[in-house]
Amino acid sequence: MDKVSIIIPFYNDPYVGRAIKSALDQTYENKEIVVVNDGSTSHSEKIKPFLDKIIYIEKGNGGTASALNTGIKSATGNYFSWLSSDDLYEPDKIKKQLAFMKSSKASISYGNYYLINGEDKVISLPAGIGISNKKSFLEYMLGGCIINGCTVMVEMSVFKVVGYFDEGLKYAQDYDMWLRILPFYDFHYFNEPLVKYRVHQGMGSKKYEREIPREINIVKKRHGKKLFFLIQKIRKTKVSAQIY
Repeated sequence: MDKVSIIIPFYNDPYVGRAIKSALDQTYENKEIVVVNDGSTSHSEKIKPFLDKIIYIEKGNGGTASALNTGIKSATGNYFSWLSSDDLYEPDKIKKQLAFMKSSKASISYGNYYLINGEDKVISLPAGIGISNKKSFLEYMLGGCIINGCTVMVEMSVFKVVGYFDEGLKYAQDYDMWLRILPFYDFHYFNEPLVKYRVHQGMGSKKYEREIPREINIVKKRHGKKLFFLIQKIRKTKVSAQIY
């Protein structure tokens, strides 16, 4: 049975205990939960009740990418799953998504999710964006990131091909990673919403809403040409197929 490593980066988040509990409550047995405390100055006490059930790492503050990389390098699983410290997994998330990946022969997948508020109440319809056509998916990703990072599951071997998260990016490290993976692997979409994405005033997308667009533009410039050529290649292949 494959082992899944659930990596939880943590920095001053009051919801971290709920996230850890949702990871521990997974029905899939062969898992490990790696919590990386990225130099927090508050709410670390919420981790204490779980210390005997998790792998706990403390490090100086370096940002989400740094915390994720630390977790990945310390993990022993065959698969990586990211859970933000303010989000939640449904109990069957790991079990169902891994089974989906096995049946699809996928190296990476992302999925559907709900939005929740500070009291864990669902406040949206399923919010994921699934694109079955590869060319359309590439075009969407060229325009912006449509992948919720906490819905992603990926074989650890993928990081040996593309490298780790870019620690120079503080807000768009996930978008950068997915664009680096795209030329090598197909992303498979898992439609069942098994992640709950918390919307609150302390979330990074609200706190850093001015800085994030700047980094997104950096990532687009870094990978845009390569994605454009991938799209053109698919178009030419389709034209050739029609001709012959």
